[in-house]
Amino acid sequence: MDLFTREIYLDIETLRLSHEVDGGWGNIRQFGVAVAVTWDKDNEFRNWFEDDVARLIAELAAFTRIVTFNGNRFDFEVLRGYAAIDAIRQLSFDVHELLHRQLGHRIKLDSLAKDTLGSAKSGTGIDAVAWWREGKKEQVVQYCQMDVALLRDLVEYGRAKGHVIVGGRQVRVSWD
Repeated sequence: MDLFTREIYLDIETLRLSHEVDGGWGNIRQFGVAVAVTWDKDNEFRNWFEDDVARLIAELAAFTRIVTFNGNRFDFEVLRGYAAIDAIRQLSFDVHELLHRQLGHRIKLDSLAKDTLGSAKSGTGIDAVAWWREGKKEQVVQYCQMDVALLRDLVEYGRAKGHVIVGGRQVRVSWD
């Protein structure tokens, strides 16, 4: 990563699940933002809620790279339900997509984090929607922050070591 690259990490938890919107997984833009969490070196963790989406999109545009895990298929599509996101979508650095292309199959953040870092997620996206509806909003925020921290730590590990671990084997990565 060069000196001019300004990175921000992003993860989104939603208000709805696929079976609750017309078109299901083909209509991710209708899932809605419960909370988005970002992390960058200057601001560390920040939480963004549905009312903040316009400000979030403007903030993301101020960076040169947006790091996600499955963001191209999911997080950016959720944001597309609120505004045009083509400009920020061009800034995407999707770790899941890069590994999927390299491995030829999809992997889960939880598996990658367990194999590479020895750390596990604290729940699932389905859990997060249930917690949100139960009024456990702080638990959802903490869960989303943990996902962002795992992603950040995975990217840092991959950059430092030149690999991540998938299914017990080293997979070379070049994430400059």
